[in-house]
Amino acid sequence: MPTTETRPWRQRLAAYQQPHTGRSILEIVITAAPLAAIWGGAWVASHFGLWWLALLLAVPAALFLVRLFMVQHDCSHRAFFRNRHANDWIGRVIGVLTLTPYDCWRQTHAIHHATSGDLDRRGLGDILTLTVDEYRALPPWRRIGYRLYRHPVVLFGLGPAYVFLLEQRLPSGLMRGGWRPWLSAMGTNLAIATFLTIVALLAGWQALLLVNLPTLVIAASIGVWLFYVQHQFEDTYWARRDAWDLTDAALKGASHYHLPQPLRWMTANIGVHHVHHISSRIPFYRLPAVLKDHPELRDSSRLSVPQSLRAVPLSLWDEASERLISFRQLARQSRAAAA
Repeated sequence: MPTTETRPWRQRLAAYQQPHTGRSILEIVITAAPLAAIWGGAWVASHFGLWWLALLLAVPAALFLVRLFMVQHDCSHRAFFRNRHANDWIGRVIGVLTLTPYDCWRQTHAIHHATSGDLDRRGLGDILTLTVDEYRALPPWRRIGYRLYRHPVVLFGLGPAYVFLLEQRLPSGLMRGGWRPWLSAMGTNLAIATFLTIVALLAGWQALLLVNLPTLVIAASIGVWLFYVQHQFEDTYWARRDAWDLTDAALKGASHYHLPQPLRWMTANIGVHHVHHISSRIPFYRLPAVLKDHPELRDSSRLSVPQSLRAVPLSLWDEASERLISFRQLARQSRAAAA
C-alpha cells in the first residue's frame, strides 16, 4: 500500500497515466519494423557468407530488441494500452523475441516494485546486494562466490546470457506458484522453439548463430546494465522494513539516468526510473512530459554516464554510512579499524 507521503505524488502524476492507443501502436511499429529489417538484412548477409556484416548488424538489432523489451515492460504494468488483455497479449508475443516469459516476469517485477530498497525483502526481481555485516559473516568460499557474482564480467557478460538463455526457460522464483507460471514459461519456450525453427528453415542455422544469438546476448547485457544503474549507485536507498518508505525508495533508490540522445529514445526513457517507480502506470513516451512539468524531479538521484561507470565497483551496502561501497573501500575500513 502507498504511504501517505506517496499519495500526493501519485495524485499529481495520475494525469500522465492514460496511454494513447495510436501512439502506443506507433511505438511498437517503429521499434519492431527496424528490428525485422535489420534481422532480414543480417540473414541475407549470412546466406552470402558475409558473416562479418551479419555480426555487425547484431549490434543495432540488439538496441531495437532492448527497446522492444521496454514495450513489454510497460505492458507488464498495464501501462501501454487501456485494455488489460491488449497489454498482456502484446507482452506475451514480445516475450518470444526477448526470451522472457511475460506472465512470470510481470509477477517477479511487481515484487521488485513493491520491495525495492527493502533490506528485509531482497532476492526476487533484483540484483543481489549484501550488507557489509552480511558479507563479513560469510565463510571464505561464499565471499569468493559473491565477489565473482559482482564482478563486471559475470554481472554484465556471463550473467545476462545465463539468465535470458537458460534461467528463464523455467519459472525461476515461482517454481511452487501453481500452474500459471509453468504455463507462461513452457508456452513461451514452445513459441521460441517454433520461431527459431522457422528462422533456421528459411535462413539457415548459420543465421541463428551469427544473427539471433549475438543479438540476444548483446541485448541481455545492455538490459542488465540499465537495470543495474537504475538502483546501484553510491547514494541509493536501502532500509530495514520498519523504516522503509515507498517514496524514498522511488526518489532516492531509483536513479534518473540521464542518457544523451539517441540512447534516451533507444532505451524508451527507462532512465527516468525514479518517476517510473512513483507511478508505474505512466507509458514511457509520457515520462519526458513529467520532467518538463515537474522540474523538481529532474535532479532527483540524477546519474550521468561517467557517474554510472564509477558505480560499477560498488557492491556492498554500508548501513553505518548509508551508501554503497566497494570491496576495496571495505578493505581500507578494515585496515583502519585494525590500526
